[in-house]
Amino acid sequence: MKLLTKEILKKLPPLYSTENVPADEKMCICKFFHPMGRYTYFVIEYDPEEKLFFGYCVSPLGPDCDELGYTSLEELESVVVRGLKIERDLYFKPTKLAEILKQYPKG
Repeated sequence: MKLLTKEILKKLPPLYSTENVPADEKMCICKFFHPMGRYTYFVIEYDPEEKLFFGYCVSPLGPDCDELGYTSLEELESVVVRGLKIERDLYFKPTKLAEILKQYPKG
């Protein structure tokens, strides 16, 4: 599966462009996940030159490790667990981070 399409690239704000937007108001544009676990990454910004994402990570280690942070396209594409790779949620619609956080409470 292709993680990034031209359509998604057009929607993604440049890296650091939402720095002054409160965290709850940031828009998650697309969603990547691994089908065998908890790992999910909601993309907020992207740098096409460095192929670097900024977004919210739902950690496979548990809710205490969920965080805003960076990951690269190369890193996402390199993940293979029991033959399964990271996928893009084809039905995800851009959603405010505040709504995403309600789905993944910290405990």
